[in-house]
Amino acid sequence: MNTLTEHTERINTRLGELHARVYGDGRLTILWSSMFVDSHTWDRILPRLNEGSAIPRRFVLIDPPGLGLTAALRRRSTIAEAADAARDALAVLGAGEPVDWLGNAFGGHVGLDLATDPHTLRSLVAVSSPTEPIAAGLRRKIGILKPLLRLAGPVGPVRRAIVEAMLTEESASTPATRQVVLDSLRRPTKASMSRALRSFIIDRTDVTHRLADIRVPSLFVASDDRGDWSPADAEHAASLAPGAEAVTISAARTLVPLEQPERLAAVILQFWADLPE
Repeated sequence: MNTLTEHTERINTRLGELHARVYGDGRLTILWSSMFVDSHTWDRILPRLNEGSAIPRRFVLIDPPGLGLTAALRRRSTIAEAADAARDALAVLGAGEPVDWLGNAFGGHVGLDLATDPHTLRSLVAVSSPTEPIAAGLRRKIGILKPLLRLAGPVGPVRRAIVEAMLTEESASTPATRQVVLDSLRRPTKASMSRALRSFIIDRTDVTHRLADIRVPSLFVASDDRGDWSPADAEHAASLAPGAEAVTISAARTLVPLEQPERLAAVILQFWADLPE
């Protein structure tokens, strides 16, 4: 088991410098967070993953393009380009062998792209990561709020909508949990978050047809309280991806690592333990 000492790195990629927090030494394990938030949403689960892992690991917690302390996103992009930026990051980090990828929402979408190449990933855990585009109703709601986000930032109705999308009512009413989300919202610039919203949520495409191209063991994690990625959706996706399985974590919405770190850690550790060496 590693002692969790931290250092930070700035990793140059085609989408600008990514901010990363690095812990431990061993098998490279990437944790890429959800849209709107940053790597601090992994803080509660990280010690559990470190303590429970059968092997030493180097955990790299990355703030995605345009979010957290990563460089501002200067132009419109795509999830596919974010995946290419992730490949840039892996090269900078010296990934000499395929890595274990743990992605939440946006991070899972990036992982789905990377998982088609077994030379890049050893395994994929995609948490609360729908494979279809956002629903029309949600797209309209975001379209109404996006101009306010661009002009004023995540305030008022925008902040309420983000918290509601990220957390269950119980989690949102817990001050420490809610604060992790609110702190994340304050770190990027308004323009950067607005571009990230357009690039990685509004413009998200349907990748269901690509699930058959996945070439690494995969775990699709659903929560019981996110309407556009239900347990049935995860099971269906797993049925289309070779070597994939699905699991449901209860009492969570989008930020499962933040809301249910102990339960999620248990299923991830079991998944990792079952991987072939």
